[in-house]
Amino acid sequence: MAMGRGKCMKVLFIAFLVIGLSSYIHALKTHIVGDSQGWGFSVSYSDWADESYFDEHSFLAVFNYPAGAHNVVPVDVAGYRSCKARATQVQKEASTGNDKFTLKKGANYFVCSFPGHCSAGMKIQANAN
Repeated sequence: MAMGRGKCMKVLFIAFLVIGLSSYIHALKTHIVGDSQGWGFSVSYSDWADESYFDEHSFLAVFNYPAGAHNVVPVDVAGYRSCKARATQVQKEASTGNDKFTLKKGANYFVCSFPGHCSAGMKIQANAN
């Protein structure tokens, strides 16, 4: 039995929608910060970020670390440079040991706010194109 023109258009629309969504979802990239070494003291995060490509639809983080050993706080450039998160930034702290953040276009900054950790190198700037 022949399919009516309206029904055919709906089927085509749904097919294109499914293809488009699957392409978009496939384009999302998850970056494990520090790769297999995770979030800690043994990685140069500036070198790691320089070797990685981020776009605005990337999930930068997965920040992996033992829960209770560190945290991750999204900060602005001042917080990144000074290693001091403002109270409003600390409210966005993640501390599960498997923390995920979606990047926005431009510079994205993250630090560990445990005393001494950021100044010891636990901070990252990821520039999303």
